[in-house]
Amino acid sequence: MYLSVFDIFKIGIGPSSSHTMGPMVAAARFLETLRGSPFNPVGLRASLHGSLAFTGVGHATDRAVILGLDGVTPEAYDAAAAETALARIRATAEVRPDGLPPLRFDPATDLVFDYDRPLPGHANGMTLSATDAQGDVLATETYYSIGGGFVRTEAELAAGDPADQGAERPVPYPFSSAAEMLEMARASGRSIAAMKRANELTRMSPAALETGLARIWSAMSDCIERGLATDGGLPGGLGIRRRAHAIHSALMAERGMNLTPPHTINDWMSVYAMAVNEENAAGGQVVTAPTNGAAGVVPATIRYWLSHVPAAQPSKIGDFLLTAAAIGGLIKHNASISGAECGCQAEVGSASAMAAAGLAAVMGGSPEQVENAAEIALEHHLGMTCDPVKGLVQVPCIERNGLGAIKAVSAASLALRGDGRHFVPLDACIETMRQTGRDMSEKYKETALGGLAVNVPNC
Repeated sequence: MYLSVFDIFKIGIGPSSSHTMGPMVAAARFLETLRGSPFNPVGLRASLHGSLAFTGVGHATDRAVILGLDGVTPEAYDAAAAETALARIRATAEVRPDGLPPLRFDPATDLVFDYDRPLPGHANGMTLSATDAQGDVLATETYYSIGGGFVRTEAELAAGDPADQGAERPVPYPFSSAAEMLEMARASGRSIAAMKRANELTRMSPAALETGLARIWSAMSDCIERGLATDGGLPGGLGIRRRAHAIHSALMAERGMNLTPPHTINDWMSVYAMAVNEENAAGGQVVTAPTNGAAGVVPATIRYWLSHVPAAQPSKIGDFLLTAAAIGGLIKHNASISGAECGCQAEVGSASAMAAAGLAAVMGGSPEQVENAAEIALEHHLGMTCDPVKGLVQVPCIERNGLGAIKAVSAASLALRGDGRHFVPLDACIETMRQTGRDMSEKYKETALGGLAVNVPNC
């Protein structure tokens, strides 16, 4: 199995990797198909199904599809330009993607939220179609946004995980389970990060890998700083105000005070995570880690380590990210990182396991201790539902990332206190998460039809 660190960590936009980034990526793929087709389309249509329909407005899925069909991509997203484009599209009822003629697309009629017909492949399904002058369909494709910004067509989903299809370019350490990962580490004498780095270097140069890792951390760090510096309200209608700025200001004022209680360190971890997820909720640039809804856990844990742990070395950030990506890849491959598939255990739970593993690694943990740290963090998120109030990635998502970071640090600390031997293997925990997600009611899987989403007044 091979899944790149840059597949797990992708720079994109909020508020959701599956509901915002994924649909925008799907739109870009459809446009590319049209550019290479013999047809001469005149118009476009889009329909959203399942979770994309039920929580699409709260996750800005409509905006993502409209902008995506206009040629906007997550990597090149510019907030001011996006607002201008949206106003133009709504006024003219057409999109103007590069390499194609202007195409009719009226968001009021050509973008449909279909609440009645879920698509069979995944809870996050959407269909894009191109039409001729009479409105007859010339081309159509079904896409599934499977979490973390990953998108599959119907055929690709049926063909299975592309990570299983990398035999044409083999990697030196093709572990597809935690047990295989540990066995390869023992046989090679290498750390998890070293094995992951060796795999990455079959696809890119050392300079490209290091530059990419530095870019990922820079984007994470910048997001934390923006979140800590910004005050005010969040969009969406809940009236939620940003809290990270005020909390951080209070923590800075308390620094150096003799009577500061030890548990205040938890507030530091939380505020770093909340800063990221407030940026995400506002539609800002974040890094999927492994999703947008869980984007705060890994950067908060890295920032905690750099700012609060003596002898932390910034030069090891790459090892942190590579180790975290190895764990995230195992979870995605063997279970899911999608809240629409398995609830929030697949998002914040996965992120916490990744962060715990990364922290244990850079603090000198053995591969066995790293695997133990990931297992502890994931085990204690099992069963967590995805129940966003009003479909917004705000309540309970923002604070939940803070608690995910705290659990990650605790899990790493506990694992480092042992010798790596533990009762529940990570593979068993991942499989339990998959089974729990399979058995979980759909109303607890990012549909905003159960849990806090229906028990908290939101209008």
